[in-house]
Amino acid sequence: MAVNDNELIQIRVSSAPYAQSGQLDAFLEAYGRKMFRMEIEPLGSHPLQLDAMLRSLPNFAMASGPRSPMRVWRSAELIDNDDLLLITIARGAGELNQHGRAATIGDGEAVLTANGAPINFAIPVPSRTMTYRFSRDLLRAHIPNLDDRVARPIARDSQALRLLVGYSGVLNDQSALATVELRRAVSTHVHELAALLLGGKAEAHLVGGFRAARLKALKDDILQRIAQCSLSVDEIARSQQISERYIRRLFADDGTTFTDFVREARLARAWQMLTDPRHPHRPIHVIAFESGFGDLSYFNRVFRQRYRMTPSDARELARQQS
Repeated sequence: MAVNDNELIQIRVSSAPYAQSGQLDAFLEAYGRKMFRMEIEPLGSHPLQLDAMLRSLPNFAMASGPRSPMRVWRSAELIDNDDLLLITIARGAGELNQHGRAATIGDGEAVLTANGAPINFAIPVPSRTMTYRFSRDLLRAHIPNLDDRVARPIARDSQALRLLVGYSGVLNDQSALATVELRRAVSTHVHELAALLLGGKAEAHLVGGFRAARLKALKDDILQRIAQCSLSVDEIARSQQISERYIRRLFADDGTTFTDFVREARLARAWQMLTDPRHPHRPIHVIAFESGFGDLSYFNRVFRQRYRMTPSDARELARQQS
């Protein structure tokens, strides 16, 4: 089957159906050896459990999900490419052996591995991992001696690592991946972040990925606090440990402002609650307040400007369409 490398490819991989039907050997062959190019075996008395969502963009892929305690390894016979993998532990622990070096990583930490060399990786406790696959060709222009970075633990407090993990959430945003150009831009950004993470200098051509990741972190932080009527750019600046001026510049480069983004996010939250069939009688003033609007008249005015109808009209329209 031909695959268009410019498309977003999403695949769910789970060992559960195979375990239930007594066909774990078929899972290990189809997904372990053929897809992941790895041998997989459970550790101790733990039954094998692997559930991963795979997402693939041009020159980049990501897999995330829970794993039971297991050992995975790749022999020379299973090597078919020389890309690089960054394994991050969202929860749990991992122990890597490669290139004659050993690394132990825990919650929030990461380690680089090389697909082009034999590897042994153990997960001693139930864990949740995120694995990023990068093109060696795209990274080596920025990072000399890439294999020197293999099996070197990366601390959880690394700013570049936090930004990379946060930015990878864009793979859940269909609008951010709607065109070939956007998908290529995301792939470029994650490679730029990886280059900075692995020791590359903040050269001009790497700043785009850093700024994109920083903007996404800002937006995620705002959305988590959107119900706060007192939310301010000063609060977000303190939370993100950057200046208010830098925040305003990032939003300006994105074609908007901090104030406009907050207002649109609050209106979207209000629309969602107004049209939610589970809460048809929730008072409109409560919805306005829970969306971060402290002034009901202001809420009514901007809602009508945005949606060309009143909040009551929106609720009635949702009722008619249900």
